[in-house]
Amino acid sequence: MDSRQLQRAEEGAGTGSSDPFAERTSPVGEPTIKVEGVSKRFNLHIDRPRSLKERVTQGASKSNEFWAVEDVSLDVSPGSTFGLVGHNGSGKSTLLRLIAGIYRPTAGNVTVHGRVAALLELGAGFHPDLTGRENVYLNGAILGLSRGEIDDRMESIIEFSGLGDFVDSPVKIYSSGMYVRLGFAVAVNVDPDVLLIDEVVAVGDEDFQRQCFDHLHQLRRDGTTIVIVTHGLGLVRDICDRAAWLDHGKLQIEGDANDVVDAYLDNVNEASALSSPTPAHAAEPADDGHSDDRPGTGTIRFSSVEVVDDDDQPVRSVLNGDPAKIRLTFEMTEPVHDPIIAVHIHRADGTYVCGIATDLAKIDLGVLSGQQTVDIDIPRMGLLAGTYELSVLAHSSDHSELFDQFERAQ
Repeated sequence: MDSRQLQRAEEGAGTGSSDPFAERTSPVGEPTIKVEGVSKRFNLHIDRPRSLKERVTQGASKSNEFWAVEDVSLDVSPGSTFGLVGHNGSGKSTLLRLIAGIYRPTAGNVTVHGRVAALLELGAGFHPDLTGRENVYLNGAILGLSRGEIDDRMESIIEFSGLGDFVDSPVKIYSSGMYVRLGFAVAVNVDPDVLLIDEVVAVGDEDFQRQCFDHLHQLRRDGTTIVIVTHGLGLVRDICDRAAWLDHGKLQIEGDANDVVDAYLDNVNEASALSSPTPAHAAEPADDGHSDDRPGTGTIRFSSVEVVDDDDQPVRSVLNGDPAKIRLTFEMTEPVHDPIIAVHIHRADGTYVCGIATDLAKIDLGVLSGQQTVDIDIPRMGLLAGTYELSVLAHSSDHSELFDQFERAQ
């Protein structure tokens, strides 16, 4: 192999294409990444022999076939950002590794044009006994860069990683955050045509995450093709042009990122509703309008507490940063002047998070009677990922009389 062939082989290494001499750029009109009918099978071994004696007496281990990816086809256009979503074990990371060329498909073909940089897991491609600087040279060589090219990028990589003097220490003493910093710094500073990311950026601290996402936006503007696996659906909406939803290794839908996220959330909400013995948003009042296990005079009684979307449809999940609406339905046994309505939000473990009250918001409800519905609009949900419960209270304007206190209503 002459020097020209060697250079082309280095540039094609790890692209996921079966041709080691893949072109650095996509042919005009062709996708940067093309996945055609790809399936990946793993053998799950059962009762694997633990010694030579067991192998002789028991024979080979038994195994079951497990298809992590089944007949998936999709295209990723040049310069686009593509998201892969789905529950744990849906095949997202396996598909990303097939694109990266780490796995070879059991069936089908994966074609990738250009230099691929991948950030798939902590410490991937790092030798623990080498220093951070030495690992930069190692990773750069794997990606097809010459020593001179790595020298030109070294200061940018060190500055981006923020490791300082630690870059000359063995990476085996690095924390998980330091691993991510170095790995991401290398991946984005080798001028990749394709960047593959598997959730690992979420390990970094808030400041580094912002730095990473700012750089991802810059890579998008520069025309880098990005494929990202993440459970952060807000991130998919924010930076992805298109997305695909995988479930048990099968492609459910591919298309506009917002449409895919909506379809996935609808499925999650439906499954959650089916697993609940009773709808969490519905609360049936007692026949006499008063419940012995709910404190208060009963002058006001909550009958329904819901979280609804822009189409007034009940939902069980809201993305951080998205608008939301809490809808309260209640009845009064007699007219009440300017009652105070409050909503308390707790984490699933009972920790109080925040509260909303009409008096604190300077809202005068006037005189209410009969059945009423009040909507509390939240322009931007600011809660961290997790499960939360809503409790509602109603009392007189001077706080002297408690009408109803409905704990864990939603």
